[in-house]
Amino acid sequence: MTRLASVLVVLGWSAAALADTAKGPAPEVPKVGDTLGVQGAAPWPKLEWLYDVPSARDAAGKVIVHWFCTPKTQQCTDDLARLVTLREGGHTYVVAYINGTKTDAKKLDPIRESEGVGHGTVAFGKNVATLMKAFSAGAGPMSVVVDLDGKVTFVAPNGSPETLDARDAKVNALIGAIKEFTSSSDAPKTAEAGEKFPLTLTIKLASWLTYSKNTPAEFKVSVPPDFKCDATTLTGDQLKIANNVLTATVNCTAPRGIYEARGDIRFGYASPTGATGFGNDGAKWRVEVKP
Repeated sequence: MTRLASVLVVLGWSAAALADTAKGPAPEVPKVGDTLGVQGAAPWPKLEWLYDVPSARDAAGKVIVHWFCTPKTQQCTDDLARLVTLREGGHTYVVAYINGTKTDAKKLDPIRESEGVGHGTVAFGKNVATLMKAFSAGAGPMSVVVDLDGKVTFVAPNGSPETLDARDAKVNALIGAIKEFTSSSDAPKTAEAGEKFPLTLTIKLASWLTYSKNTPAEFKVSVPPDFKCDATTLTGDQLKIANNVLTATVNCTAPRGIYEARGDIRFGYASPTGATGFGNDGAKWRVEVKP
């Protein structure tokens, strides 16, 4: 015992209390609404991994399921098939915590080696046992579902069929709500004859994606013959991109009348892993031009 520790014991601090202080706060069961990273929370112990450590890059844009289980537990064996099914769609990242040896982890592995590379990883060893004990997780299965914003949305404390059905429904609902982008359009309802008015289409890309430079965006508008616009096609620097928001705007004039115009946009995007995708959308505007 150090001199400082001896003094603290004299002052009334027990050796057990000193040990607990040195260890720091104990891990707590995540609650709905908590922020939880793909590698867990700060008080969680350092873990051994069957594959790489959990990857925020690979988990970006996916629903994360933290899954705690013990070998030779029938409920865990049964739930393994559910986890594999959830993972197969490509929108779920599974972090499994197996309370056992490396050999045990391979038997309850929802990643299944190369089949699930990029879709999760598996922890094992004595620190998993420590973590599950702190959570009072028993033999498992216990699951914690985290949405795309890093918030806990569901905690399944046990492996009852009703609990697992509810967990799977929550995961599938979150997957169904995933959108690579959203769009909105804007134009004045009325304008003055001969004065410029804007026609705007805005694309907001999901936070985990970036616009691809290899597939430049292009915006085209179709307007009535009486319209005079500063452009009917926009590309490159003519399109404004800031904070994952792309804004395409053309300015037009027209004589008196009620008009409809249409705009279409195409663009490419990339994920943190380098996977690419293509998006397209359109908008219609109705403008009344008054004298």
